[in-house]
Amino acid sequence: MKKITKFLFMIVAMLFATITFSQSTVTGKVEDAGLGLPGANVVEKGTSNGVSTDIDGKFTLNTQGASGELVISYVGYSSVTISFNGSQDLGTIKLSPDNSLDEVVIIGSGVIDLAEDRKTPIAVSTIKAARIQEKAGNSDLPELLKSTPSVHTTQRGGFGDGQLFLRGFNQTNTAFLLNGQPINSPEDGRMFWSNWSGVLDVANAVQVQRGLGSSKLAISSVGGTVNIVTKTIDKKEGGFVQQMIGNDNYTKTSAAYSTGLMENGLAVSAMFGHWQGEGYVDHTEGQGQTYFLSFGYKINENHILNLMLTGAPQWHAAAGNADLEDFLNEDRGRRYNSWNATGVNSPNNLKSGVYPGGRNVYHKPVINLNWDWKINEKSELSTVLYGSKGRGAFVQSQFDRNSGEATYARGSNNNHDWYGLVTNYSNELNENLSFNVGADVRLYNGIHYRSVNEFFSVDSVSDSSIYNGGSYEITEVFGGINPWNLLFNSNDDHGQRLHPYYDYEEDINYLGVFGQIEYTKDKFSAYFQGSASAQSHVRTEYGNSSEEGRGLESEKVNNPGFNLKLGGAYRINDQNTVFLNTGYYSRQPYHSDLFIDDRASNQLNPLSDENQNVTGVEAGYKFMGDKISANVNLYYTVWDNRIDYDSEDTLGANGLPINEDVPNTDPAFNPADNIADVFYSTSGIKQVHMGGELEIFARLVDRLELQGFLSIGNWEYDGDVTLNESVEGGASTSTGEVSYIDGAKVGNAAQFTAGIGAKYEILPRFKIDANWNQYDKLFGNANYGGSEFSTQDNRGSIELPSYDTVDAGLSYKWLVGKDDKNSIQFRLNVNNVFSEVYLEYSDENKHVDAGDEAWNGVNVENRVRFGYGRTWNFSMRYNF
Repeated sequence: MKKITKFLFMIVAMLFATITFSQSTVTGKVEDAGLGLPGANVVEKGTSNGVSTDIDGKFTLNTQGASGELVISYVGYSSVTISFNGSQDLGTIKLSPDNSLDEVVIIGSGVIDLAEDRKTPIAVSTIKAARIQEKAGNSDLPELLKSTPSVHTTQRGGFGDGQLFLRGFNQTNTAFLLNGQPINSPEDGRMFWSNWSGVLDVANAVQVQRGLGSSKLAISSVGGTVNIVTKTIDKKEGGFVQQMIGNDNYTKTSAAYSTGLMENGLAVSAMFGHWQGEGYVDHTEGQGQTYFLSFGYKINENHILNLMLTGAPQWHAAAGNADLEDFLNEDRGRRYNSWNATGVNSPNNLKSGVYPGGRNVYHKPVINLNWDWKINEKSELSTVLYGSKGRGAFVQSQFDRNSGEATYARGSNNNHDWYGLVTNYSNELNENLSFNVGADVRLYNGIHYRSVNEFFSVDSVSDSSIYNGGSYEITEVFGGINPWNLLFNSNDDHGQRLHPYYDYEEDINYLGVFGQIEYTKDKFSAYFQGSASAQSHVRTEYGNSSEEGRGLESEKVNNPGFNLKLGGAYRINDQNTVFLNTGYYSRQPYHSDLFIDDRASNQLNPLSDENQNVTGVEAGYKFMGDKISANVNLYYTVWDNRIDYDSEDTLGANGLPINEDVPNTDPAFNPADNIADVFYSTSGIKQVHMGGELEIFARLVDRLELQGFLSIGNWEYDGDVTLNESVEGGASTSTGEVSYIDGAKVGNAAQFTAGIGAKYEILPRFKIDANWNQYDKLFGNANYGGSEFSTQDNRGSIELPSYDTVDAGLSYKWLVGKDDKNSIQFRLNVNNVFSEVYLEYSDENKHVDAGDEAWNGVNVENRVRFGYGRTWNFSMRYNF
């Protein structure tokens, strides 16, 4: 026993001696822009041993090892790792602001429009690569941003169907950029995240610029701008292999490798992935691939080229909303998918098991070539040339009205060819004055038609109707339901398209120029920014004409537009900065606003020839303390002179909508009973959005990071509008003023949001994190436009129940390989930990009247979608 005691004593003594005699004393000073940073954290890597810098930014640390690395961090700044060997003075250590992306963005920095490109601040939040890697999981990009001020997200039921609202404006009014390239649809401004399902795998950062933002392009942004910055040239060689699994049999495998910047100036990066899953909502299966290729060449210190190709071919089944009372049925629940309804003459009637609810099938490869030219020490030119070819369809089963048997799959194709150029020249005139000018060119051809994508119980489809001037017979299938086949085998034969109503193209050409000048002196900075653009539209109709008359072009519509921005900032001291920005947009209407209907008509909407007006004012305050940093923003945005519209399908004599592709076997059915569609439009719609935002980051103690946000908004309609009702051909049947819209709340996004997040390092490289988010003042979609006007009352928008969710995660990095250069990362995400039951949105605005059934104060006849319950994903990633 004594021998064992002595042995243990010797071991302890040896360890103590080793620790004692291996200690070193390391000193240094932490600075930013020549000024000491008090309160910066200096920690010996792999230990909890650390100190904070003093009032002058200086530190002295007695290390546990004779050599090793120090990690220097400061709230709001990028951390720095520095090696030490014995006792030494490390001298001055400079930190850069945390939102700077200079170290990861090399190519095309002049056209990406990051907030860091300008010294005058804006309301901005940046999510860096490490957080993206942790939190993205199996969600769409909008979910990653839900803990950002004034951001509200909905999942909508299907893979890639997520939606984002920014300061109360939906995705059509938020600009999205990929490495400086606009990616909103030129036709209607919509975003389809299923086309970008792999973008987070290669993202270096996602930056949310709320409100006016710093973008120089003449983009149609009302709520703000979201910049997605992907990898281009990596400085170091390396890669990863990752496997992820998740709820409802989700699985995702991905791998990436980069050569780094080699001695010959070349750099190659590649990433490939495959995913599939059954979906949280019933019958929302999906699968797809992701590919990313980047070829960089650094010609010399002044010229860098990069060619990037990326795409995400996929298919996923869709989910529809339904009456609230349908979800409350004890046999259904919140996973219910109304688009799987069966039975003759029921909405979206489908044969069970064949394309439940419809399937989105799409492939949109994007290629761009970037060139950065450093002309001299004061001037640079950045240019990106890009193109995309989108091919795909929304595929639905068609059926026999009597038997309910599925006969074939019909695809509504939404194809396009899109080419563009963005170029920007910047120059520092002197130490106080800089400017840049550039151009934005976009050429877009949209191709829309219906086709047979698969035959089930028939070998052909034929019809004879008054819409295409004669009969047709479809005997061929193009592309099927495979996104790769649709890309290379789309239907270019007008004779094999389902002609009635739906076979047309549009050409949208855009030319914009922009410029900015910024002045900085001492503690003051100011900028002026302006852009002007010209946009043209031509629609070509193929469906509603005889064989000889196909290809009728509409008149050419030209719309000029412009925007102006002005702002200034004053840096009170190293910790406090205030700023004020204002701007005005004269925004062109979308192509979908110009033409009143996509059903065999080149008819222009007579109310859409005027631009919409957007006015914004915002003020901000930034605090950068030693332990806490905070941003406060106030905003006021007016979106005026916009229109909304709708049209109603004409009913046949049997009281059912005419199905133009499948003959109606009802003896009473007579195609001649069809009359021109009724078209409704409203003009003079005005929305006023105002509110305040608070965002806080804190590191009060070692190993604990805190963040929080608070958003308070008041978004409502202002004033009266004019309702116009007409029939196809433009003859107005009634016009009148509607007053009950005034003061109604804007729906679909919570006007009060708040959240708290924390991350704690339990052990070295073992961390736990959690986020709590609260949502309140969420209103139903009032549908103040089109035919819905006739069903509204003067009680405003219905309010949905408030709710809160908790998300949590665990991560561990295991260092492996020689000198611990490689690692294996484990990550677990659990979203909506307590499985909160809540309404995600309501597409209707039916109030509760006497005798109505209600759930938590909501009329059960409203068409809604519930949010997801508890979901999870787990990943293992080997980095090398």
